[in-house]
Amino acid sequence: MRAVLQRVTQASVTVDGEVIGEIGKGIMVLFGMLGTDTEKTMEYMLNKVVNLRIFEDEEGKMNRSLQDVGGELLIVPNFTLYGDTRHGRRPGYSSGAAPDVASGLFTRLCEKAKEMPIQKVATGRFQADMKVALINDGPVTLLIDSEKLF
Repeated sequence: MRAVLQRVTQASVTVDGEVIGEIGKGIMVLFGMLGTDTEKTMEYMLNKVVNLRIFEDEEGKMNRSLQDVGGELLIVPNFTLYGDTRHGRRPGYSSGAAPDVASGLFTRLCEKAKEMPIQKVATGRFQADMKVALINDGPVTLLIDSEKLF
């Protein structure tokens, strides 16, 4: 599983002109899935996202987590995180999970996130043409890979 995490002051996902998920201060995270991802993978990734100390404390140091600041979480599926651009000009997506597998993984990931002590969890929609809007705070943008490739 891969994630692109962005600290935001606000973020939203719109599908067919309708806002289906939105948050205020918190984290917007794009998730890409592998066919080999498991419950343990999901737990690792969610714990990493909600416990990373990327919010400022009273001294201006990034020393607080999403849970510490009572922040909100927006989870958006993004299969292109496994796009392979090493050859040619058209990315290949064969290393990511097949859509039927990825859909189940994304649903379960969202369920697990909603079980966590987070003020609000909003989501995008799997296999939808989503318009994602956000105000990146900082900017703070991090990459997380469950296989620890980076």
